[in-house]
Amino acid sequence: MRIGAVSYLNTKPLIEYWRSAPEDVLVLDLPSRLADQLRHRELDVALVPAVEVFQQPELVIVPDACIACTGPVWSVKLLSRVPFQRIQTLSLDEGSRTSVVLCKVLLLNTVGVVPETFPLPIEADWKTVETDAVLVIGDRAMRADAADFPFTWDLGEIWNKMTGLPFVFAVWATHEDHLTSDPAAIERVQRSLNQARDVGVARFDQLANQHAAAYGLSSDECKKYFGQYLCFRFGKRERESLHRFHDMAMRRKFVPTERELIYHDCT
Repeated sequence: MRIGAVSYLNTKPLIEYWRSAPEDVLVLDLPSRLADQLRHRELDVALVPAVEVFQQPELVIVPDACIACTGPVWSVKLLSRVPFQRIQTLSLDEGSRTSVVLCKVLLLNTVGVVPETFPLPIEADWKTVETDAVLVIGDRAMRADAADFPFTWDLGEIWNKMTGLPFVFAVWATHEDHLTSDPAAIERVQRSLNQARDVGVARFDQLANQHAAAYGLSSDECKKYFGQYLCFRFGKRERESLHRFHDMAMRRKFVPTERELIYHDCT
């Protein structure tokens, strides 16, 4: 089995299992490249940003594992020099397409703002942007010293306050061809993904001790991130949230319209 994922801190509980699975191959790459590899059938399944399944009609979501939050997420923040309703220009971190769309949805639906946007390269220093606000993700959002940006949104928290739902950042997806060519293989894939999730969730302490330093965090901070800020199960409320996000993004034309989300539910 060829499994693709990004090597972010929030993916560790879902993919660590595969590092010691000799019969399977784990491919770590950028989200955009993973999506392309999945499209070209170079991967059997990949952990992709939620927005990717909005944009590729041939992708099928494979529950019941995901990366989500039920409130504050800590690692996705909108930092602003001005009150949010006065934001006119916005720099968007290129590291997460899903967070970019979420930021646009929240600004439009909560304060009625559609700012002019500019890309923020992954390697660029977000503190040097000249825009009114900046979207920051990942470990640099966790460590953000926002002295010059007195207004802060944690996007997971704002989504939860607006909808009462968790927010889903990434899902496992496969290509529709795999379902018709070898349904039994997809059943095995789904069971394996769920097993990998359960193993990772049971090893939060070990994973935190192993990876915290590389992301500038203490072990306790990393454990809190895994155990309190994130959740890794794709249940009924996560599915409802994904559909709500998809609908909002389509209505505002932030993603292609007329796309139905498809799931493979393990028998």
